[in-house]
Amino acid sequence: MATMADHTAGYSAFTIVPEEMQILTIEFKINFLRPALGEALVCRSQVIREGRQVIVSEAEVFDIRQGEEVPLAKAMVTLMAVPAEKLRDSANRSGEPTAG
Repeated sequence: MATMADHTAGYSAFTIVPEEMQILTIEFKINFLRPALGEALVCRSQVIREGRQVIVSEAEVFDIRQGEEVPLAKAMVTLMAVPAEKLRDSANRSGEPTAG
């Protein structure tokens, strides 16, 4: 659930930045409300604070139980928008493989 919340929050941040930017999680807090016992999980996220570089998103994870959504977890995720080129340059200097 935590990974799902983090990824969904990151993708909500991608909706407000230019294409050449990448999103990195810089802080993550999640409250687990109950265990997952249903047929499927659903996660929704929205940006709640849009800064120039720092973005805060909220993500909620739901369990689908007998056709109804039951809240399972809520996360607050702080993200940073970084130019993709800067990440590639940093990886090249460190000898790490780059994506894209």
